[in-house]
Amino acid sequence: MSERTNTRQYTWRRPEEQSDTLSRIRKHRPDYWLVAITILLLAIGLTVVYSISPALSELRGGNYVAHQIAAIALSIVAFMVTANVSLNRWRRWGWAILGIAALGTCIALLTPPIPAYPQHRWIRLGSGFSLQSVEILKFSLLISVAGFLALQARDGAIGRYDRTLKPLAMAIGVIGFVVAFIQSDLGSAGVIVAMVSIMAFVAGMPMRRIVLIGGIVVIGSILAISSTPYRRARLTTFMHPENNCSTAAGHQACQALIAVGSGGMLGLGLGKSVQAYGYLPEAQNDSIFAIYAEKFGFVGSIVLLALFVTLFARLRLIAERAPDMFSRLIVIGVLAWLSTQAIINIGAMIGLLPLKGITLPLVSYGGTSVLFVGAALGLVFQISRYTSLQARIVTGSGQRNRYENSVDRGRFGRSYHPGTSSR
Repeated sequence: MSERTNTRQYTWRRPEEQSDTLSRIRKHRPDYWLVAITILLLAIGLTVVYSISPALSELRGGNYVAHQIAAIALSIVAFMVTANVSLNRWRRWGWAILGIAALGTCIALLTPPIPAYPQHRWIRLGSGFSLQSVEILKFSLLISVAGFLALQARDGAIGRYDRTLKPLAMAIGVIGFVVAFIQSDLGSAGVIVAMVSIMAFVAGMPMRRIVLIGGIVVIGSILAISSTPYRRARLTTFMHPENNCSTAAGHQACQALIAVGSGGMLGLGLGKSVQAYGYLPEAQNDSIFAIYAEKFGFVGSIVLLALFVTLFARLRLIAERAPDMFSRLIVIGVLAWLSTQAIINIGAMIGLLPLKGITLPLVSYGGTSVLFVGAALGLVFQISRYTSLQARIVTGSGQRNRYENSVDRGRFGRSYHPGTSSR
């Protein structure tokens, strides 16, 4: 099929560019590799949860496999909804979704915590059912911040202090205070800050503004760590792990390293995990990578890392070909969200980073995380159906139409020529 028959519409660019260019959006087959990698990661997570479910049930009770299957089913529904509802609607609903997330966070702060998890992070909706408010917040910020930055970039105000940096810094400050201090979730606060900062950078915000935000974040992180005893203990454990394995603060980090080391080259096997039987805390959540490494060894860990790298590469490719700034920022936000979270989780399990109590995307047990990651990837899948092409009218030659990647890409994107796509 020719490029012209694949084209759905022509739309004029901004008035100052109408003299020599016009742009169009080409609709094509979506990126099914994204779906395949996502399913593989979900299957790996479910397999690990299934293999350690006897140990988890013996220690805590409950049917972990059934809960994880239900979470995956809900995430598939969320994926299908976000993949088929128009992006224009998501853009219009962005601030309303953020308001719902803020309301959910307030409800979580007012909900009495349970002894096992004393932090005010969950919205409890009955016996055995809860939502983690910060996951709703990540998804809502993804849409609302992308819409805000795309609007500022369109108006040429992305570098202005009053119109862009000030409201963005105020939002990050309030959210960071609530998540890091009140909910005691510094890891998720770090993911949110990384996601928003990278989106702002890609939208074209000057580096000096990004550095200013980074300085504020560093000061806030220092205050958050120094004001909380368990965070200071975790940092001390990270700096001197050999002296703190017998303490409560160092127990999880040391047991995680034991689990990773026990896997050897090929692993102990699915049914031969030792650390899941009460030795490694949160084996199904924060520590699932260590359990996976114990079962599948170095080779299996490399395979899992390769899947994540491939997923991130597909996200980057989709961002490069996104039809407009809003779509591009959505994909960049998802890429920053998932990659930052994976780096923090895996880095903590192998001793390269302090423990942060954060899940491994698509692999860890947990309904809220799986649900909203699935919803975010559904948005990316919808965006992958479209590519923005620019038609430059060349006068005085036989080539009347030469199509290139859309301009106005901020700091992200590269030129490519139709017909070279792998999709």
